[in-house]
Amino acid sequence: MGQDNARRLQALFDMATDGIITMNEQGIMETVNRAACELFGYECGELEGRNVKILMTRHDREHHDEYLRRYQRTRVAHIIGSAREVTGRCKDGREFPLRLAVSEVRLREGIVYTGILHDLSEFHLARKRIEDLNKNLEAKVIERTATLRKRESELREALGKERELNALKSRFLSMASHEFKTPLSTILSSTELIGLYTETDQQAKRDHHLERIKIAVEQLTEVLDDFLSISQVEQGEVKCVLQSVDLCQALTSAVESSQGQLKAGQRVNLDTSKVAQCDVRADPKLLRHVLMNLPSNAGKYSLENQTIEISIERQKARFVVKIRDYGIGIPPEDRGHLFDRFVRGSNVENTKGTGLGLTIVAHYLRLMDGDISFESALGRGTTFTLELPPYQ
Repeated sequence: MGQDNARRLQALFDMATDGIITMNEQGIMETVNRAACELFGYECGELEGRNVKILMTRHDREHHDEYLRRYQRTRVAHIIGSAREVTGRCKDGREFPLRLAVSEVRLREGIVYTGILHDLSEFHLARKRIEDLNKNLEAKVIERTATLRKRESELREALGKERELNALKSRFLSMASHEFKTPLSTILSSTELIGLYTETDQQAKRDHHLERIKIAVEQLTEVLDDFLSISQVEQGEVKCVLQSVDLCQALTSAVESSQGQLKAGQRVNLDTSKVAQCDVRADPKLLRHVLMNLPSNAGKYSLENQTIEISIERQKARFVVKIRDYGIGIPPEDRGHLFDRFVRGSNVENTKGTGLGLTIVAHYLRLMDGDISFESALGRGTTFTLELPPYQ
């Protein structure tokens, strides 16, 4: 019966798929099954009688004897009685991961240590493949998320532009219906009335209505000029030829030309006393448009008999022009969009205008390396500040 048990154990030992090694107290291998030999690349019988250290990496090989003596002296187990992952070393020097479980058996002949070894190479390769797949998946998720966020941002931007375009269309239609309808109605009514004045002594009445027609045509021309200017701005067709321009002279000329657009009793106070010389680097035509527009706006949105104050001064490396009125002011809710196309203050009521003037002015100033800003108090007036570079 004892021999049968021994043969059974030997069969299990030889046929086990995991490596099994037994060694004595000195670390000398006594039995090594076929799976262990194949695991480390040795022939059967080649490992018996040799120290188990030859199956270890350099670090473990250098400390193995110390570990074994310390256990035998203290009986405090660090490896024995448990399983852990270690690195094995094959006959050809190749290292590989394995799981090692060590047990201790006390026999009459002495203590025997049994190690059961399981190759973890395939497990590590599978884990590495899973980790790589996870990394690739994470990278794809990040990439897809970034793509979706970009697409979402593009859609939001497109939606915002569409809303802006719709609002722009609405503002344009509202402005156009008012700015065209009023002068056209004037022209129509005046031409009808002129047809009724057939007598020679009615020439004064005819002249009155002809003057009304002339003014209406001028209003339409101003609207069309604004449309043409904003079209050139948006298409980048505005020519800007920078040269030396006398800012004081240009401003004086612009103020004189705008006198005819002021309301009854309005006057412009121009102060150039703070600068002795004010040559700026600008395009004369674009600068004149800017300097004509702002005093005209100041008069347009102020009451009769009010004063418009204009001053020039030098601040560091810029010439600064301030145009101040004491008119209706700009509502707070309109200030952030004042330089947008077709935007007008909500309190302008029936005052004529296209809502393009300040858009054009701001663009012209940018072309000349200038800037524009404003401060306003509702019902107390507005101050526009222009900055222009000196000519050097």
